[in-house]
Amino acid sequence: MLVSCIGQENFMQTNEYDLVVIGSGPAGQKGAICAAKMRKKVAIVDRRLTMGGVCVHTGTIPSKVMREAVLYLSGLRQRSFYGRGYVVKDRIVMSDLVLRATAVMTREVDVIKAQLRRNYVTALEGDAHFSDPHTIEIVNEGGVQRVCGEKILIACGTRPSHIEGIPVDGKRIFDSDQVHCLEEIPRELIVVGAGIIGLEYASMFTALGVKVTVLDQRPTLLDFVDREIVESLCFQLRQLGTVFRVGEKVVSVGFDDERDKVSATLESGKKVRGQALLYTIGRQANSDHLRIETVGLTADGRGKLEVNENFQTAVPHIYAAGDVIGFPALAGTSMEQGRLAGCHMFGKPSVMLPNLIPYGIYTIPEISMVGATEEELTRQKRPYESGLARYSELAKGQMLGDDQGLLKILFDPDTLKLLGVHIIGDRAAEIVHIGQAVLAMGATIEYFRDTVFNYPTLAEAYKVAALDGLNKL
Repeated sequence: MLVSCIGQENFMQTNEYDLVVIGSGPAGQKGAICAAKMRKKVAIVDRRLTMGGVCVHTGTIPSKVMREAVLYLSGLRQRSFYGRGYVVKDRIVMSDLVLRATAVMTREVDVIKAQLRRNYVTALEGDAHFSDPHTIEIVNEGGVQRVCGEKILIACGTRPSHIEGIPVDGKRIFDSDQVHCLEEIPRELIVVGAGIIGLEYASMFTALGVKVTVLDQRPTLLDFVDREIVESLCFQLRQLGTVFRVGEKVVSVGFDDERDKVSATLESGKKVRGQALLYTIGRQANSDHLRIETVGLTADGRGKLEVNENFQTAVPHIYAAGDVIGFPALAGTSMEQGRLAGCHMFGKPSVMLPNLIPYGIYTIPEISMVGATEEELTRQKRPYESGLARYSELAKGQMLGDDQGLLKILFDPDTLKLLGVHIIGDRAAEIVHIGQAVLAMGATIEYFRDTVFNYPTLAEAYKVAALDGLNKL
């Protein structure tokens, strides 16, 4: 049922919808399509030329495509066969990395537009903000348009956080959205911020032979990831030349013109110099562009909106999903959040089980996990046992040139029920879903022992790990 817009002036025509979605990233797309499949009239709003959101244009898609280009051109996976000096191309330039990304981004935008069109979702271009609790004003080159929605879904995404005094120029000091606009690959790179984004780009540039120094004020990296996996990541990156300085707060960043360098001054008094600096200290939600105070909403210091288990904000008919509501801020998770919000707002509620969310971290090497970590189980005083499978023991691992990969399963020693899966290595984010399915079924690790896996595959690591775990009992 469409609502009548509140307090509309006669001179401006207002189109009415069951749902108006602000933002066309993963959460916005899936929320819009979910409602459309329930025969609701839906509009989705985003700025011109940004259909697909940050995910397609500056975040997930370009960074992951760049990673694939780095792996191919650097020849990193093949060095165990052809020697440490093996590369596919001697001099890799930024245009080599951007070329593939541009092609994939163009195709992905076409796919998204086709999906929205096929589901009769109206796509509107412009900058959106609230006029009242049910009305959105859209400002574009043609003027101002108003749309009214019975329900509103905020899926406006995020942008890189900047701090006053940090001279981000997009060339020598740049953020994650500007990586793909670089004119050349720096010889030395300082990465400020060792979160997921910082580590992903640090590992990519390291694979290209760049001398990378990673700075972070936190004493531990990726504290939600299994410690053994994080230690393996740091070891492998150090083997390639990455320098980590953790527990070190950066107090200033600037240009060192005499040496044609940039520098980061640490609270301890040290100064780190490099040819360029990547500034990745988290992301700021775009909610500050929406005039949310008009409808009685407030955001935290990072612009994040608080929602309940159904993704409703403090205003019940206004929902929020995706990066704008904070952790885990993953594309796959955002898609499901958007879908679940669409289901709840039109009377078909469902829930997302947090212990079944898979995490994919696209560093080199890749990391993926689902379920509990050893640290979580220890804090809960819950007994567990582990089983390990090393890629070096798998024929497929040797074929791929990955002799450092590791798959670990955690299970209850009494019931044998699977509790968690943690992987580092080639295609980790693909094979984690086998563990996710077994975890969702509440099954035991005997499933892995008794199941026939294709040979040679990385999937058979589950059988190896299960046998290793059972041998410990």
